Amino acid sequence: MDTKQKRIRVLMFPWLAHGHISSFLELAKKLMNQNLYVYFCSTATNLDSIKPKISPNHSLSIQFIEFKLPLLPELPSYHDTTKGLPTHLLNALFKAVEMSGDGFATILKTHNPDLLIYDLHQPWAPTLASSLNIPAIFFYTASAAGPFFAFHAWKKLKREEFPSPEFYINDYFMPTKSSRNEFGRTPPDSSNTEKIFQPFKHSLDIILVKSFRELEGKYMDYLSILLNKKIVPTGPLVRDAIEEHHENEKEILEWLTKKRKASTVFVSFESEYYLSNKEREAIAEGLELSEVNFIWVLRFPVGDKDKPKLEEALPEGYLERIGERGLMVEDWAPQAKILQHSSIGGFVSHCGWSSVMESLKFGVPIIAMPMRMHIDQPWNARLVQDVGVGVEVKRGKDGSIEREEIVKVIKQVVGEKDGENIRNKTREMSNNIKIKRDEEMDEVVQEFNQILHKAGLKVHDKKVNV
Repeated sequence: MDTKQKRIRVLMFPWLAHGHISSFLELAKKLMNQNLYVYFCSTATNLDSIKPKISPNHSLSIQFIEFKLPLLPELPSYHDTTKGLPTHLLNALFKAVEMSGDGFATILKTHNPDLLIYDLHQPWAPTLASSLNIPAIFFYTASAAGPFFAFHAWKKLKREEFPSPEFYINDYFMPTKSSRNEFGRTPPDSSNTEKIFQPFKHSLDIILVKSFRELEGKYMDYLSILLNKKIVPTGPLVRDAIEEHHENEKEILEWLTKKRKASTVFVSFESEYYLSNKEREAIAEGLELSEVNFIWVLRFPVGDKDKPKLEEALPEGYLERIGERGLMVEDWAPQAKILQHSSIGGFVSHCGWSSVMESLKFGVPIIAMPMRMHIDQPWNARLVQDVGVGVEVKRGKDGSIEREEIVKVIKQVVGEKDGENIRNKTREMSNNIKIKRDEEMDEVVQEFNQILHKAGLKVHDKKVNV
């Protein structure tokens, strides 16, 4: 048999959160374009949400595999995803996933993929794959700068030895014993550091990172030295705006069309974070005082019996005062379509990595407002400012959001001449992304070839036009 003609079968196993799943799905599409066959493994709720996002051509190269969680008394069966998951059930979801090794082993044995691509919160997955002689590669769906900073901090290296001393994190964003961070259940100490680093350590030869070298080249190189593994960027992996569809998008885009070029800011925080009353009030007042046009996506917990009406959640008389200058949207908006619109001049963002990637792809400067102090958002905000594609909104000494700072940064990024350098740098990043296109994915497949060559397999060179 001619092994050169063998089609490589990859099993992708993302964590059960929207940002992770969407990143894995976009990577899956890129791999399918390179003539790889993909098994996409997740829970029923997540699979139901992503199946409509697969084009007819891609559907010929992907098979969805249901990942079943064990039944736990404290975790209702319909809570098999982080979306809409009450905070108090997060530990139970982690526990259920950790208890799912036997079921996942059955999936590996049944489908026998040539390669496993796994996520951060399943450090046991590559061990299972290795026991079945299946190479496993870690796909890190956030910035390379985050784990690099963490490795330095946790190894207690001196500040002057850190390659980017300006890349600091404010004290109010440092994790506490009770918080969960991006690299594990609790902040690292001598007892759990090993577990936190397992996904990085178990990856075979390379680690995939959702990023690009023009943005994070030096951090990728430093991280590669620390881990003794090659860091391979996948590119931004942003979903095509044309794939977004929602009942309110026509109204939103018509409203935007009436605004001047680059005169409007888009305000949206992560889909699984809900603003406190104090945060919501400060942001509302900051947007009002900025005198800039804005679209603000406001979310409330799913199934919340005490969910307020929109006007009740905002300062009294707010909607009347902002008038046509502001557009309030509940729950969801077509983010990619909004960001690529010529009227958008800035993105007030929590700095989740997928949002950072989208903003840079469409050339929109970032007004950085990280919300979760115990995951990667503060690192991303520092990176955005360090690279020169955004400005972070400074908080009060107690970590509170201050409306005056919101006003200051919005005016700097959108309206003032001082923001021209930021706008130019962001456009430069956007152009780099457009120019490179599939270069990163070519490198990814070349690395796969090298790993799989050891097993006598090779990805067929012919690409699939979709």
